[in-house]
Amino acid sequence: MATNPPHPTRSQPYEVRANSQAHPLARYLLLLMALKKTNLCVSADVSTAAALLALAEQVGDSICVLKTHCDTIEDWNDETAWSLREVALRKGFCIFEDRKFGDIGSTVQKQYTGGPFRIVRWANLTNAHIFPGPSIVTALKAAATQHLESHNRCVVTEITAEGRTSSPAGEDGDDEEEEEEKDEEEGGVGGEAAEDLPRTRKRSIISTTVISTTTELLDPHRGTPSFPPTTFLQSPSSPFLQLLGAPPLERAVLLLAQMSSEGNLMDKLYTTKCIELARREPTFVVGFISQGSLNTDSTDDFLAFTPGVGLPPREQQQQQQQSGEGEGAQTRKPDGLGQRYNTPRHVVLECGADVVIVGRGILEAGDRVGEAERYRKEAWWAYEERAGERVKGEEEGDWGMGGGILGGEFKAA
Repeated sequence: MATNPPHPTRSQPYEVRANSQAHPLARYLLLLMALKKTNLCVSADVSTAAALLALAEQVGDSICVLKTHCDTIEDWNDETAWSLREVALRKGFCIFEDRKFGDIGSTVQKQYTGGPFRIVRWANLTNAHIFPGPSIVTALKAAATQHLESHNRCVVTEITAEGRTSSPAGEDGDDEEEEEEKDEEEGGVGGEAAEDLPRTRKRSIISTTVISTTTELLDPHRGTPSFPPTTFLQSPSSPFLQLLGAPPLERAVLLLAQMSSEGNLMDKLYTTKCIELARREPTFVVGFISQGSLNTDSTDDFLAFTPGVGLPPREQQQQQQQSGEGEGAQTRKPDGLGQRYNTPRHVVLECGADVVIVGRGILEAGDRVGEAERYRKEAWWAYEERAGERVKGEEEGDWGMGGGILGGEFKAA
């Protein structure tokens, strides 16, 4: 039986795919991945704000996305959100709140914009189930659009001053001025003659200040810069990362099309419905939570975020590589709670995943910084091999990010 050839996006470099993206955030993320040379997302499965921020500092240089669960943070507050944004801007990664929205439109809008978390204010990405129907995407998109418009409104204030001369009722201003000059000639100011005469009311200057305020909508679409092809051959410490700057203000959603847990109910029909809905909303849906690429139509270019990724312990992996093993899909043992794990190489090279999501494999490591780098290299090598940019077995030179990528001062929006 003949099989369909791989979708073109499987072999296209991230920077090439960036040019065809309908959503500014998808374009930005692909450029960030290409410049920073990482397709790693770390899942911040921690329970305190301090642990969350510490993890972001530890792995920030090696990731393109940090996945959060704000409702598991016991002491979450606005300061947590702003502090996390500061680290993200300094280290150069996007924030993905794994909220898994799944309710009627009006409810998800309140969950997205209000409550104690106000997710839309700080998370670049979030995700949603489609079992409530297409309206869940419509509702989230409307809430994101409203946030964008309110964020980009500027208040224009105009102040004008008008002056005019006030004369006594029934008198002409010119006549009054002449009479005042005559009085001064006859008696002088403060003289006896002036004291005997009734005082004439002088004109007064009335100043009117008019303040008018209008609200105007700024252009919300901040374009990402273009880069020459040679840019992406340089090390991740390239100054082009500075030029890329902060993520655009537009928000985006990923649809949960497939899951890595054993026995989940997301069958082929459900996945197909996710793809159909995504095609109708390309300016808000940028991809899927899936077990690999779901691009099938010639115009598809959705991002695939794949969870359930793990590596065997470093010593075991080295032994497998020396013996010619280690190419299998399965790696870590299931966790006893239904989660199954695949290697970065399997999900990226064979399944077409664009971003690998790793949680406990890094969180439980004694050296999180070193383990994040190990996962980054494995996932990136698999991508380069898939895109034809690397020969299997070729080593990558070491590089370091130092104190961060984007650097500079953080300024709250």
